[in-house]
Order: sequence, then structure tokens, then C-alpha cells
Amino acid sequence: MAAALSSSPDWAGALTRARAHSPFLSRALERLPAIEALLEKGQIEEALLAAKAAGEDIEDTGAALRRERLALALALAVGDLAGGLELDRVMRELSTFADRALHAAIAASIARRVPGAAPDGMIGLALGKHGAGELNYSSDIDPILIYDPDTLPLRERDEPGEAAQRYARETVRLLSETTPEGYVFRVDLRLRPASEVSPLAIPIGAATTHYESSALAWERAAFIRARAAAGDIAAGERFLDAIRPFVWRRSLDFGAIDEIRRLTARIRDSHSGPTEAGPGFNLKLGRGGIREIEFFAQTHQLVHGGRDASLRGRGTRAALDALAATGHIPPDTARILGEAYDRLRTIEHRLQMVADRQTHSLPEGEALENVAHLHGLENGAALVDLVARTCAPVAELFGELIAEDGGAPASPAAPNRLEELGFTDAETVSQRIARWSDGRYRALRSAAAISAFEAILPDLIEAIAESEAPDHALARFETLLEKLPSAINLFRLLEARPGLFQLLVDCLTLAPPLADELARRPDLLDALIDRSAFDLPGDVASLNDRMARGERGDDYERKLDRIRVVTGEQRFALGMQLIEAQQDPLDVASALSRVAQAALNVALDAAQEEFAARHGRFLDGELVVLGLGRLGGGALTHASDLDIVYLFTDGAIGAESDGGRPLGRTLYFNRLAQRVSAALSVPTAEGALYEVDTRLRPQGAQGPLAVGIDGFARYQREDAWTWEHMALMRSRVVAGSDAARAQIEGIVREIATIQRDPEKLREDVLAMRSEMASHKASKGPLDAKLLRGGLVDLEFLVHFLQLRDRTALTPDLTAALEELAGGGLVDEDLREAHRFLTRLLVGARLLAPDQQPPGGEARQVLARLVRCDDFPAVLAALDRARTCVADHWARVFNTELEIT
Repeated sequence: MAAALSSSPDWAGALTRARAHSPFLSRALERLPAIEALLEKGQIEEALLAAKAAGEDIEDTGAALRRERLALALALAVGDLAGGLELDRVMRELSTFADRALHAAIAASIARRVPGAAPDGMIGLALGKHGAGELNYSSDIDPILIYDPDTLPLRERDEPGEAAQRYARETVRLLSETTPEGYVFRVDLRLRPASEVSPLAIPIGAATTHYESSALAWERAAFIRARAAAGDIAAGERFLDAIRPFVWRRSLDFGAIDEIRRLTARIRDSHSGPTEAGPGFNLKLGRGGIREIEFFAQTHQLVHGGRDASLRGRGTRAALDALAATGHIPPDTARILGEAYDRLRTIEHRLQMVADRQTHSLPEGEALENVAHLHGLENGAALVDLVARTCAPVAELFGELIAEDGGAPASPAAPNRLEELGFTDAETVSQRIARWSDGRYRALRSAAAISAFEAILPDLIEAIAESEAPDHALARFETLLEKLPSAINLFRLLEARPGLFQLLVDCLTLAPPLADELARRPDLLDALIDRSAFDLPGDVASLNDRMARGERGDDYERKLDRIRVVTGEQRFALGMQLIEAQQDPLDVASALSRVAQAALNVALDAAQEEFAARHGRFLDGELVVLGLGRLGGGALTHASDLDIVYLFTDGAIGAESDGGRPLGRTLYFNRLAQRVSAALSVPTAEGALYEVDTRLRPQGAQGPLAVGIDGFARYQREDAWTWEHMALMRSRVVAGSDAARAQIEGIVREIATIQRDPEKLREDVLAMRSEMASHKASKGPLDAKLLRGGLVDLEFLVHFLQLRDRTALTPDLTAALEELAGGGLVDEDLREAHRFLTRLLVGARLLAPDQQPPGGEARQVLARLVRCDDFPAVLAALDRARTCVADHWARVFNTELEIT
């Protein structure tokens, strides 16, 4: 039963305390003298009637509701303080006003767009304290807005979904916007299904499907108190009838019982404020507080209410009394919890009356004394003592509840456990982890997914705690959860292979590019299941076979998806090999090039087949792809794009392809080249693949995308700049027949062996390098490529010697340097400098993508990759390598290279 009325309400004393201890009520009394006069006479019913009529003559719905809300809050507060209104009446009046306000806002939102329309088809479900008729003075309301697209009022040409969202936004604005008149209610719509991604208003069909198939245990608990409160109430009641079996199950399986117990135990674990009454103690969330009483009742209701309809009451006290009446809890338990609930709710109201703030915590110092006096107590100590005596038996009973049947295991995310693991802000981390399984993430909405997740959670948290950047790892894992469409397989994989935990955390903390890729494609972790995941991939032919091995009848899009799947798995596995220091970065660079070449070959084949279906083929012609830069040199990094030039074999002038829509040779191969670039770079369902750079083609971006081999040769002989000949020194055919490859290699050798004026070549090279340096500065102290004395300078040096001396004509810089050293043109230490700089480039692209020194463990990993003992040794080795390049530069070009 609710708290009893005072036999002789003290109206004068209540008004005195309101004026002295509540700035909010004091201002309200000044603004509403007519209601003040009624209260002074003790005419509470008349005051309530006047309050409800406060906005009657105001046309603007928002202003009218704000006037009514202020007047009602004043009348109820003074009636409560005087002992002239019982707690149940106060909460019911507040809740009924919330119903009126929500209904008025929905109706006004619809009528504003469709004048004269009734709020049919728009349902406002009340949940939480609102649904139970137990609102407090400054409570949020937590409705769920549902609409029926068949009956929702619409303008002509309105689409129901968009109209419903418009109505929902306007409803929220009308209630929660703060104006000079104040606000009506803060509206929290996060209890709706999948609130992180779903619209504000949910179609009734989708809502029904959700609650029938994929809703979580906490949603069952929330719907114990759900009722149709506003809008199309009849439709709302039909909806609640339809999902009743979801809330009230006649036979609970053990999995559901375990869910309820875990949820109940989490109520206590998720709060780490003061456990004893005193300043800062939270009446709602603290140990023995309001939430524990509510959940005590709701847990028993969920377990037994499916078989006994008498236990389905929405109110907390009514539920406790019904549980006692049916023998599910002892009568003394119902009495103790019920009395404690009334007392704590009353004190909660006092806290909120002071300044009309939604607060649940006891304040400190003078503020605590003020609340005590408002409550009619002598001092703050008396209030603390009252709270302590009230909460102690509640805490004991709730503790017994969560310890039933052997007890629920301590949560691995409890703040005290997180503190033991070394998390600095354990309470915040605990709250974040608790939110992972509250339904916001698609991957954690089914009972099976939650069960699989909770099985790995202790090991996952420990692995994150042991990482160098736990907060960063935590945030990355949340991003991963957000992207996962389904996660049961991932969680079971981690459970079966505990060793993957460390790999996952290393990925999340050491290598931002890999973490970002994993967040986009969580299935990449599957690539690490097999023990061969840390082996280097095979040759280009074997990779071709894997990428091309689809299903019979696969269409073009599926073929492109297959390329992306295999390439993504290989690149991810190679990245993990790097950050685990399992392979030499030089070998990884070579492997990345083989993967890219295979992807390019399979994409070319798929594009040619698709293109030929419409335009036919040239039986005497083919498209050839020339790789340049790091692709040509066979040493890609994870950040490399593909520098390519499209060439095609020449044939009879005026010939056309043999398809249904024939094209001339030049147009045919240019369009085919466009198709190949798109096949490599345009995102499909499996994401993007590579950025393709074709600016090194003859005449650059102004020239055609693909040129004939004869035209290419003519351009290189007659019109190309020195820098274009230098680029050819790192070129190789990466897709094309043996005959075409031999033809193009002959052209490149011809260009490379042209007799040149050494001084003119020197001037061109120095001018080009100076121009490049002025436009492309290094990005940081680890930029092994662009720092002066880095790889760009080394490459310029090698290409100059290749062209000047017509020697070491191979696109592989490692092999070229070996030959140059054998001929006495460079020293052996330049080869070592090149190997170091390349290892640093490949490793830093993952471990330090911003080219700044990484933190923690990533420094040590980078040191291992470049064969150094520690990070200071890395910096020292980088200085030595750059000095070596600078020394050779001075010797070869007879000019100093400034390195800083």
C-alpha cells in the first residue's frame, strides 16, 4: 500500500519550507499567486483543478503545456510537503499529465501538417516510471513511438516513414525544448528497438517482428510497465496484446532465466558510487536503492508472471503486494521493500524540488542541510541516517536475490575487477562495457550472441587491460562491434582459439590501418584461424587461382567481390605478420606486390570477359598493364596505390572488334582500361580494393588512358622527359602475354640504353628532385620515403646511374644496387641503407601511419622489424642511413644534400 496521508496537513509549514529551501518552488509561488492562495487555504483539489486549467486559453500547444506543468508541479509539491497528498497520488498525477502532454504533442505535430487530422496511426507507448504511473518531479519520459503506415495521416505525396519521423521530431521538440516558459518533459527515445541505428518512430510491423524474434532480456523487463499512453491508444493496446507472449512467457527456458539473473546482477555491478549513505549516494542506483527494489519485483514478475496474470501489475508496490499474496515472496519482504520504496521516492522528490533538476544523489554540505530541512528533518545527518536505515534491508534482500541458485558470478566488468586489472577510470569503463550488450549493437541482440559474448568477455577484458593503450583498444573494439552484422562465429572462434585474443588486441592497439580495416570487415579475423596464416603467400599464379576460384555462374559483381575477399584476407594476414614481427618487411613488401599483381590479373580477365560480351574482342590484340613505382619494383606497402600504364598491341588500321556493338581499336582498349580501373578501385559489397594512379602514362592526365605499344615507344623516343625515362627504370609488365611482355621490355631497354649527355642528365635529375622537394615535404620524423636522404633520394641516385652508365637495368632496386655495387658505382653500405629504409617504410605504414614516433609496444615492434634493439636505435640507424645516402649523393652529383 502507498504511504498514508497525514491526519492534519501542515499547509503553512509546507509553504514556508518551499519558500525557504526550494528556489524553484519559490519562483513558482511568485508567478502563480492564485494557486498560492488556494494552497494557503489547504484547498488542494481546487489547486489541482486550477493547475490543470492553467494552459486552457493558450492556443500554442507548447506554451500551454509548459504553463500547466509549472502549476501542477507547484500544487503537487506543496501538497506532498504538507502531507495532504499521498505519494501514489503525486506520482499518478505527474504520470497522467505526461500522458496528456505526449498526446497533445503528437496531435499538434500531426495537425500542423495535416490540419484537422486526428492522431490516428501514431502510438505513444509509455515505459519505465511513466508506464508504471510512478513519475517523479523532474523525470525524463521514455516513450517508444510506433506508427501504422496504413492509417497515419499524410499529405498527398507524403511517404509514411518520412512523415512519421517528422511527427516524432516535432513531438520531441514541443516537449523538451527549453523556452522562456521552461520545458515540459525531457524525452529519451533510446528504449526503442536498436536505438543507435533505428529511426525515432518505428513501423508497427518492424516493432512487432523485433519483439517477437530478437529483443533482449532488458526489453522484456522494460515492457512489464509498458502501456499505450498517447496518440492512437486503441492501436497501441492492440500492439501490446500482440507482443504479450514476448513479455509474459508461460514457460521460461533456463537460458531466459540465466539472462534475467545476469541482468539483475548487472544492476549492482554497473554502479560504483558510494555504497553507504552519505554525500554522493545515489538513491536510484546505489546499493539498496530504488532501482534494486524495482528490479527485485520485476525479476519475480518475469519468472512467474507468464503463468499467473495477477503478477503483471505495472506499479512497483502493486507488484510486490501481488507477489506476496501468491506466495512468491514473504509478506515481510513485500512490506520492507514497499515501505523503503515509498520513503526513497519521497526523498528523491525532495532532491528534485529544490531546483527542478533530475538528480538522485544526496548533495554535500549546506545543500544536504537544505534538502533535510525541506523534508522536515533537523539536519543533514538525520537525512543520511534515514536513508541508511531504509537502504540496508533492501540491499540485503537484493543480495539474496542475485545469490539464489548458487549465485550469479561476479561480472568481469565490475568496477572493482576493472580496478584490479589496472583501468584508471574503472566506473566509466564498466558503464561502457555494460552498454555493449544493451541492444545498441546488431551483433549483440540475440540470446545466443550474448551468451557467446559473455563466455569470452573475461579474457577479452584482460587482453585489453594488458595492452599498451587500453582506452584506445576499448574504443576500437566498440567500433568493431558497431560494424559487425553478426558476431556469434567471431565470439566462438575467440573462445575456441584463446591465442587470437592477443592478436585481436595487437591489431586494435598497434596498427590503426589494420584496426580500421577489421572494423569495416570483421570477417578478416577468420584469415588467422589457420596456422598457415603466418606463412607468406605463394606465387602470383597460385594467388590468381584463389582469386578466380568462384562458383559456376558467378556474375561480374561476384567475381569482383571474390578478388576483394581474397586480397583483403591476404593483406590483413600480411599486416598481422608484420605487427607480430613474424616476417621480414622486405618479404612482406614482395608478397604485397604479388597479391596486387594477382588481383590486377584476375580483375583484367573478369573485365575483359564482361566487356567482350557486348563489344566482342580483337583476336590480334590485347590490353597490357605496365606497373611502375613500387608495384614495378615489387615492393609495395599497405598504403601503396598502384602506378600503372595501360598499353595495347597494335593491329590493322580501321579494324573493329567482333561483338554486337563493335568499337575501333583505340576506343575499345581505352574503354576496357576504364573498366579495369573501376574493377580495381570502385567499392563493391566487399569494399574497395586499390587506388589506381595512371598519371605516368604518355602525356599524363591529358593523354588517352590507353595507348598502342608503337605509340608508347614513339613517345618515349621523341617526346618523353627525363623524369619519364627515370620512371621506366622501375617498370615491368604485370599483366599481358609473353610476347607483349618481351616487346615492351625491349622498348624499355632501348630507352634505358640511349647515349646521354651526363651533365644534362645530372641537371635534369637535380632540378626534378628540387621541384619535388618543394611540393612534397616529409610528413614526420619517420618518413623514410620523403625525408632528405630517404628512399626518394636513393631512388633518384640509382636511376641516374642506371641511365648514365646504362647498367643495372632491373626494376628491382635491391638487385640494381647489388649490380651497381659490383661495378664499383656505389658502396655496399648503400645497399644496407636501402634495406633499412624499406623495412622502416613498410613497418611504419602500419605502426606509425602519421610518420610520428608511435607509443608503447608499437615502438618495440617497429624496432624488431628494422633489426634494432630499441627505438632510440631505430632513430640512430635512420640517421646513419640518411647520411649514407647523402654521402653518395655528394659523390655522384658533386653537390651537398642537406639532411636535418
